[in-house]
Amino acid sequence: MFSPRYTERDKAHGRIEERTIQLSPQVGGLRFPHAAQGFRCERTAHLRNGKVRHEVVYGVSSLATDHADEKRMLRLLRGHWTIEALHHIRDVSFAEDCCRIRSGSGPQAMAALRNLAIGVIKTVMTGSVAGAHRRLMMNPELLLQVVGA
Repeated sequence: MFSPRYTERDKAHGRIEERTIQLSPQVGGLRFPHAAQGFRCERTAHLRNGKVRHEVVYGVSSLATDHADEKRMLRLLRGHWTIEALHHIRDVSFAEDCCRIRSGSGPQAMAALRNLAIGVIKTVMTGSVAGAHRRLMMNPELLLQVVGA
């Protein structure tokens, strides 16, 4: 049994997005030992070109209903996707998952350097991070200009 729907709408990045979430405290029988509630989230994006993108995701949370109502759970879910978007950039543009540095403080240092590079690219370059990264790789003189050398 799901709770009543909670919906948020906003307009950003050239699209109108609508997110609707419903919670369910009935998660018995799931193989998640700390699951306190489940959720169903629908996302609909009306794009500039007239297309509509729609998806439904289901998940579980260890937060009980008294710690995360529909509004808070939707905000937490959106925050999670922000982190996943950064990981996607780090993995696709910088091949982070292929990195062989796995011991000591090396992985944290490399993650910090990748985040610094992404921040510099977003601040100085236009377009996507992946496209800017490719332009910088192909043009070392431009790279030196960007870092101020």
